[in-house]
Amino acid sequence: MTACSPPVKQTTTDAEAEKQAILAVIDRMEQAWNRGDFRGYMEGFANPDVIFVSRGEFQKDWQGTLDHYIRDYGTSADTRGSLHFFDIKIEMLAPDAAQLISRYRLDRPKNAQDGINTRLMRKRDGKWVIALNHVSSRELP
Repeated sequence: MTACSPPVKQTTTDAEAEKQAILAVIDRMEQAWNRGDFRGYMEGFANPDVIFVSRGEFQKDWQGTLDHYIRDYGTSADTRGSLHFFDIKIEMLAPDAAQLISRYRLDRPKNAQDGINTRLMRKRDGKWVIALNHVSSRELP
């Protein structure tokens, strides 16, 4: 008969450190977007296998998502707007998995948006990335 070892539990300190690392990813993404660096923004997503749901449709992998951002937001600073994530809540699911839910606002002259992101974060090769991203957005008047 073999003995089973108990599951590894994260300490509160470890979990807080991981949450801070995830927040740093989101902060870098926001900064990259706001300077017009869509490739830098996409560094926060699993590559090539991110699952991205937006506008009731699946985007086509990492490259398809980058192409979508460049096509739909990349023609000027006005079309890109200024992005801000806030009310970020992170729940650690495992040492290498977390659920992140946040609000976002995209301020721009036309078609300003706000909405909610639901994200499955995975730690791959020591780096947190978004493996699944679901966006629920609305245009503001």
